[in-house]
Amino acid sequence: MTGQGSAVKSDYNEKEDKMRLLEYESKAILKKYGIEVPSSTLVTSKKEKIGLEGPLMLKAQVPIGGRGKAGGVLEAESREDAKDKIAVLLATKVRGYKAWRILAESKVNVRKEYFMAVTYDTVAKQPVAILTLEGGIEVEELAQKSPQKVSQAHFSVRTALFPYRAREIVSAQGISGRLLLKLSTVLSKLSQIFVDYDATIAEINPLALTSDNRLVALDCHIDVDDDALFRQPEIEALEKDDSRYEHSRKKTDFEKRAAEINNLDHRGVAGRMIEFDGNLGLIIGGGGASLTAFDSVKDHHGRPANYCEIGGNPSVLKVKEITKLILSKPGVEKIAVIMNVVSNTRVDIVARGIVKGILEVGKEPSKTIAVFRIPGAWEGEGFKILSKYGVVFRDRKTSLDEAARIAVENVK
Repeated sequence: MTGQGSAVKSDYNEKEDKMRLLEYESKAILKKYGIEVPSSTLVTSKKEKIGLEGPLMLKAQVPIGGRGKAGGVLEAESREDAKDKIAVLLATKVRGYKAWRILAESKVNVRKEYFMAVTYDTVAKQPVAILTLEGGIEVEELAQKSPQKVSQAHFSVRTALFPYRAREIVSAQGISGRLLLKLSTVLSKLSQIFVDYDATIAEINPLALTSDNRLVALDCHIDVDDDALFRQPEIEALEKDDSRYEHSRKKTDFEKRAAEINNLDHRGVAGRMIEFDGNLGLIIGGGGASLTAFDSVKDHHGRPANYCEIGGNPSVLKVKEITKLILSKPGVEKIAVIMNVVSNTRVDIVARGIVKGILEVGKEPSKTIAVFRIPGAWEGEGFKILSKYGVVFRDRKTSLDEAARIAVENVK
């Protein structure tokens, strides 16, 4: 991956198709569903009263994982000790993020830690519940090295994990008795949260068994699908709240306008934007294919003017407006439209939106589209639209890399 492509991935690796909740926001949901979390208070300055006895865990509230390694989690022995360390956390940038809130939690006496998660399996096209007896770890690495240590089961996206299925997952790890019932209850509740909140992941890591036999969620990570935010008004309000934390990279006016376009309606995505100083506009999508396409343009010595993801069947209006926005950038005369094989996005809708956008800014589609490579749903109809305006279309026989090369050559 090229240097600039890596920068794109860095900007979007925490938010590609999801709204990531902060830890205290996630734990509020856990409490709502009856999952125990440590006693806590949220503070915004060292002067605020904590109201908890030490020892305490102090956690910067930023939307990333690995905060401990990045200096975003500190331990305090007393309230006085906590005040100084809260000041440090509020002044420290954690992987580019600056916290405006610190979660102060009573430290828990831990006997055993577990990992528990519910996420979406894109291969099986079903949610999957996961449990391992080793908490605080990277479960992907454990699954590769010791797959027998990870239990999992798929379930319907329409219903939460049935209690008996949750018990089977826990039992597969050799757990029985009261602990089996306790763990399976938490797992079942976590799956209900996943379904109710249109989550892409709901994870408790670690889930602690305390010295007095309670199960307490020490950390929690919940991502909500961006495309479902219209069904989640409380989460949508958080997504629009700029006071939750600070990022070192500020959005440009161009990027803010793109976000406004993406919010024109709830249908699909057309507006996740990062601005660059180049002359080739990009409208790309297909998960990791968008990063591949961006990097391929760079590899062929192209100069991207932007990184812009589309997908999930965005409306013609959104595609049209994002096309007009990209073409409004000084020096941008052509755009490349490159996506992986799509099943959840209609090619004809994308084609219609892009053609309309080009026409509305007074340009000719055949001279403005450097390449159009979107194979998939309704591609026949999409190709008819493009043919009408003299645009050469590319199907799946043209690779992503070849499409990028063609686009760069057409700009030259």
